[in-house]
Amino acid sequence: MAETPYNVNIMPNALTSSLRGPHVVTLVYDGLCTFEFGVAYEIFGLPRPEMGDDWYRFSACAIEDGPLRAAGGLTVQVDRGLDVLADADLIIVPGWRGIGTPVPAPLIAELQSASSRGTRIMSLCSGVAVLAAAGLLAGRKATTHWRYVDSIAARYPDITVDADVLYVDEDSVLTAAGSAAAIDLCLHVVRRDFGPDVANSVARRLVVPPHREGGQAQYIETPVLKQREGARLGPLLEWMRERLHDDQPIATLAARAGMSVRTFQRRFEATTGMSPGEWLLGERLRRARDLLEKQAAISLDDVAVASGFGSLATMRHHFRERLAVSPSDYRKRFAALKPAGSVPSPLR
Repeated sequence: MAETPYNVNIMPNALTSSLRGPHVVTLVYDGLCTFEFGVAYEIFGLPRPEMGDDWYRFSACAIEDGPLRAAGGLTVQVDRGLDVLADADLIIVPGWRGIGTPVPAPLIAELQSASSRGTRIMSLCSGVAVLAAAGLLAGRKATTHWRYVDSIAARYPDITVDADVLYVDEDSVLTAAGSAAAIDLCLHVVRRDFGPDVANSVARRLVVPPHREGGQAQYIETPVLKQREGARLGPLLEWMRERLHDDQPIATLAARAGMSVRTFQRRFEATTGMSPGEWLLGERLRRARDLLEKQAAISLDDVAVASGFGSLATMRHHFRERLAVSPSDYRKRFAALKPAGSVPSPLR
């Protein structure tokens, strides 16, 4: 006897009718990856009255006639079709039904049209295959789940596929690695649109870390500290964070951890997924970004010193290399944000 699927009807959110923020449209199709769709809805579609009327509007868009099958034994019926994309400010493509599965021509045409209008388009996990098929990633850098990197790179040699990052922000085109990296990219978009305080508030509701750098490794072979190593490295990481403005020679760090330099380097990298120098760079960038976002009166030179770069030239180099923006331009991005306690107009 065949199992009866669970039927889910995805309707417009009545609570968004009074909202006037960016319109986020997430694609729905036969073979839908429910996890990525759920991430998009949780962050952009869940009612958040505390955010005010400028918060995101959310719609689901069926790219084909339903009912549509979804992962987990669900059958989905969506009220809106491709026509809703004409009003989208951000289009999200959840994990696609197969890297080599053809993308319908009408969807490709709609995405290309949206891109020409300047609409932001974002893929989660294997959704990158849809953006690639539409030609939106040609000559760009992108990422996807590490399992699909080789397939995408082979099919689309004009795309620079980076397997070692959580997400890539190319301004109007954004791509996330697998599964949980979807949360990181969505929070990054909130941070970019409404600032760090709002993104942190959403993260608290999700019970996840407020921010993981896009350049962080997708996976770490030994992510959990053994009890003995945790007792040594845990306090050391906090000690390092408190002294970002100081030089931190690796011999000093190893001595504080009670290890030889060689053992320390090996265990630090196995635990964090990066070398001590790379970890420090990430923390210094995070400190500098925080100061630039929240302390408008501090000069760029003082930000560079306080965050451990030593000079503005060094900080500028790392900002351009890791974030593709200068410190001054990064500060300008947040200059228009309203005081904490209200949701500012999104940055476009």
